[in-house]
Amino acid sequence: MTDKEKKLRGIISYLENVLIAYSGGVDSTVLIKISQEEIDGQITAVIVNSPTLPRSELDDARKIAAGLDIQLVEMESREMDLPDFINNTSQRCYFCKDHRYQMLRIYAKENGFEYILDGSNFDDLSDHRPGQVAAQEQGIRSPLQEAELTKTEIRNLAREMALPNWDKPSSSCLASRIPYGTVISAELLDQVDQAEIFLKELGFRRLRVRHHGDIARIEVPLELFDQVIQNRTAIIVELEKIGFPYITLDIKGFRSGSMNEVI
Repeated sequence: MTDKEKKLRGIISYLENVLIAYSGGVDSTVLIKISQEEIDGQITAVIVNSPTLPRSELDDARKIAAGLDIQLVEMESREMDLPDFINNTSQRCYFCKDHRYQMLRIYAKENGFEYILDGSNFDDLSDHRPGQVAAQEQGIRSPLQEAELTKTEIRNLAREMALPNWDKPSSSCLASRIPYGTVISAELLDQVDQAEIFLKELGFRRLRVRHHGDIARIEVPLELFDQVIQNRTAIIVELEKIGFPYITLDIKGFRSGSMNEVI
């Protein structure tokens, strides 16, 4: 056991009756698993459902939660009703997270949970993540971050614990595919989701489809460029059907958070 894992377990062992913000990703899954091992009290996972959540991610999250034998609560989020969110400034994530954490705080108060935890990790501190400000303001604890665990270290820990999603590619809110300044709509989010579902069916695990109006900008790792070309015709047909008359392959390759490069 590494020093960081010991620190994480020490942090969690002092908590009881926790509500865990859950996404189905490796970070929040590790947090749930260790909380189950260290906490003598009530533990519930909560996933927030909205048009910004890829449908495949919701399905995967449900399956993983069932395998962990953790109570899973699903909440409907209404960030699409927030002008500050749909106007899509560089602070978009703050308004979304602030709204969601307020929902969690109300639920926690009504159901006797003393702490709300999320799966933010140490690497998140190096990216543009306004949602972390909202988490701090709402009193959300981030034990993985407090223990200074990086994404790679969390994946290694998940593999040692035989968690099924230890090597699952990182996902993110569908709104992150839309350039800042472009008003977010359910239609745009659905187009992105459909395009990414299709590309995943072709075998691409790490990818993003960025929505630039009539243009779909596809990001995949550099080593998979040939695979894109091999599937060129099928990709053109399907993405045109979805609503993208122009389709490009970003020659910079896959970059998580590439929309933040303009900030």
